[in-house]
Amino acid sequence: MRLRANSESAAVILGFCLLSFFLIVSGTAACKQAAPPAATAGGRQAASPEPAAAGIKEGLNDVAGTVKIGLGKYFYVPTIQGFDIAIIGQVDGGDAGRLVDKEVRVKGEFNREKPNLLIAQTIDVKESATQWKNVYTTTDKASPADYFDQKTRGDYLGLKITNINKSEDWEGKGKGKVLGKLVPGANSQGFAISFADDKGKEIGKIIIDSTTEFANYYIKKLRLFDTFWFYFNIKESVDKKLRPKNKELFHADVVFAGLY
Repeated sequence: MRLRANSESAAVILGFCLLSFFLIVSGTAACKQAAPPAATAGGRQAASPEPAAAGIKEGLNDVAGTVKIGLGKYFYVPTIQGFDIAIIGQVDGGDAGRLVDKEVRVKGEFNREKPNLLIAQTIDVKESATQWKNVYTTTDKASPADYFDQKTRGDYLGLKITNINKSEDWEGKGKGKVLGKLVPGANSQGFAISFADDKGKEIGKIIIDSTTEFANYYIKKLRLFDTFWFYFNIKESVDKKLRPKNKELFHADVVFAGLY
């Protein structure tokens, strides 16, 4: 009788322990489901355009780091992730390329209407452990005309082109984007965007008539990638009779390049 009683007591205790365990697990799972989803790359979810993680606030900001990429009006400092820095004019007699591999201190203006961009107001270059040289000063806070506002990415829809003769896949759309790579143009004239199907077989090419400086700057930032997304304004189509020779479909002006 005592053995049976002990068995019943043990069963009750075990049942209580199991019930407590399931209640804890269920509560934890409920908390996880209730948590808000994380923001996707590029800030696609509705959120403030100001990247709080970077410590950037509206107005003037002090930032510093070593410049890794610079082209024309734009340069990139890895310690200020998610931002490009723009200059209006010249840096010490040249463009932003002069800053590459130099340690800089920058006072940059941030306007939440232009996310991902700082307009440099002053730039100092480190010359020694204790000495800095001012190489740029301005009071102009306007963003460059060719800056691609990434809030407008949604205006450039991915083109679904499966045949070089289906002109309706691009004509009349005005803007578009494709995942592709830069290749030399026909007869080594200029450049084109080559894009392929899911199996890697080339579908066709898009003739690049022009590329903004901001787009060239981003292409340089993406130098470690073979393929990426090209954003462009669609222009006139190549004559159907000429398409089979080089698989060139239409002309375009490239305004941006990115990983999505």
